[in-house]
Amino acid sequence: MIGLETERLVFRQWQNSDYKQFSEFYAQEEHAKYVGGQKSPEESWRLMATYIGHYTLKGYSYLAITEKSTEKLIGTVGLWKSEPWPEKELGYWLLPEAQGKGYGVEAGLAVRDYGLDTLKFDSLVSYIDPSNQPSVQLATRLGAKYDQTIELLDFGPHAIYRYK
Repeated sequence: MIGLETERLVFRQWQNSDYKQFSEFYAQEEHAKYVGGQKSPEESWRLMATYIGHYTLKGYSYLAITEKSTEKLIGTVGLWKSEPWPEKELGYWLLPEAQGKGYGVEAGLAVRDYGLDTLKFDSLVSYIDPSNQPSVQLATRLGAKYDQTIELLDFGPHAIYRYK
């Protein structure tokens, strides 16, 4: 996945220089509420390191996404499957200034196709808090269909949107 590119985006590993924007995103409840919740600076650092470790263990993870033209960080889109996680997930978040530009669809399609076509996953899901309508809309635009709602570990009820 590292080095995956689209017309406007580059997927790369997280870098020390990303920490400031990463931690600022997670410090604000309105941004972080649907992606694990608000975090302290130390918790943000550990989460970024977890993404790197997941890639080392699995060969895929949530990667930093940058604009090709500016190399500016815009967010993350990636694949996740920790040991307790129910199924392989396609997850995403974008920095507020990157939203509304089609980056989510562009990056999501690339990662969806990578997971299904390159890694040969039988399926992928996105776990979405039912009140997160922008995420539901994005998953639907990426071709996912509602499957069911489950209690997702300690994150509460989440709708499963399945990609095939």
